[in-house]
Amino acid sequence: MFGQIATPAVLVDLDIAQANIDRFQAHATRVGVAVRPHIKTHKLPMLAQAQIRAGAVGITCQKLSEARAMIAQGGIADILITYNIVGKGKLSDLRALAENVQLRVTADSRDVVAGLSRAFSDAPQPLDVLVECDTGAGRCGVLTPDAACALAQTIAQAPGLRFGGLMTYPPANAMRDVAGWLTRAAQTCESAGLSVPVISTGGSPDMWAVQALPWPTEYRAGTYVYNDRSLVARGVCDWDSCALTVLATVVSVPAADRAVIDAGSKVLSSDLLGLTGHGHVLGRPDICINALSEEHGILRADPVALKVGDRLRIVPNHACVVANLLDRVQLLRAGVPQGETQVTARGQVW
Repeated sequence: MFGQIATPAVLVDLDIAQANIDRFQAHATRVGVAVRPHIKTHKLPMLAQAQIRAGAVGITCQKLSEARAMIAQGGIADILITYNIVGKGKLSDLRALAENVQLRVTADSRDVVAGLSRAFSDAPQPLDVLVECDTGAGRCGVLTPDAACALAQTIAQAPGLRFGGLMTYPPANAMRDVAGWLTRAAQTCESAGLSVPVISTGGSPDMWAVQALPWPTEYRAGTYVYNDRSLVARGVCDWDSCALTVLATVVSVPAADRAVIDAGSKVLSSDLLGLTGHGHVLGRPDICINALSEEHGILRADPVALKVGDRLRIVPNHACVVANLLDRVQLLRAGVPQGETQVTARGQVW
């Protein structure tokens, strides 16, 4: 069926992606949480539009280049950028974007807030800024609820800015701790006279348990649109819900227990995410993709039982990275190739 597609190639089944979008949107609607999907997973305006049509309130971007692509080619008008915007050029671009869409950003320090304020001090409308909170993931974010309140006060007093709420990217399987952290932060802000209009959290691993949280107003999930091996391993989805696969060709069978495919780290990525091997071969769970070089994937099984020219479909460990590695992906409907499309929002540094 895929003989006309040159390998290695990334395949995206649009029917499965739509089903994933609809399933989580329905769940979030039932429990009263707004969905703001993270488009860094797919980087495709067509899928961002599908998420909005399903009921998402807007989208999340990590980079200005992603936001520009979603505005220009997707017509998306409500965007949250969950990354500290630093530097004159980026701030100038941010100001230009804010003139055309409803835009919100995050910040985790006075330095970031000061830069935003300089860029927006004479803007016709204030820029909404959420305080990014480190609730245990150890990435960006203020470290305590009191620090969140202090930075919220700084934002509220800064020319051109408006305090927009709290945002976190939480560690997986830590909902109770995260809930306590953000509850204390929100209460501290309210005690200081600040309204907290948005409490935004996210992460595909815990998205089905969002109803257990008493406080979020919106949920940001990205990987759920495609799903991947890491989410199957966590019990979040099954193989039939994986919309993105890598199509690869066996190019060598040098030993009875070893074969080589034409998909290496430049297609499958080197992310392990705590797993053994670099992907799941559909229909051959006995095969381990145990090593990658840039252009080669090394398969092991006893026996490997493959021949040169065989084609395999692989569910990668981490779909978000794979989707960003190639300029174009092949689209499927009902398992049938529909042609290719450009991955619009990839390839720019910022």
